[in-house]
Amino acid sequence: MKLNNRDYICPVEAVIDILGGKWKLLILRELMSGTKRFSQLRRAIPNITQKMLSKQLRELEERGIVKRMVYPQVPPKVEYSLTPIGKKLSKVFDAMHQWGAEYIKTYLR
Repeated sequence: MKLNNRDYICPVEAVIDILGGKWKLLILRELMSGTKRFSQLRRAIPNITQKMLSKQLRELEERGIVKRMVYPQVPPKVEYSLTPIGKKLSKVFDAMHQWGAEYIKTYLR
């Protein structure tokens, strides 16, 4: 299978390529609760720079995970939300949460 001109042997490779990095999962976590404006995301993830947030949102949009809605008004209003395929990540996040809680309880006491 091909994504971004890259061949993948396993679907998990594609997931890592799409969601990998320090910030994407945190951005998606915030969007799981609903549509957010750029400034709301920036406040919710305080250590991310404006440039990096823009870059990560753009990549997630290009890959069909996040939808960017621009409203024609002054000043411009831009909102970000999950696409239908992005919303399906909630099951993945739930599984990661459960696994992380179990790992912390078992190995990081």
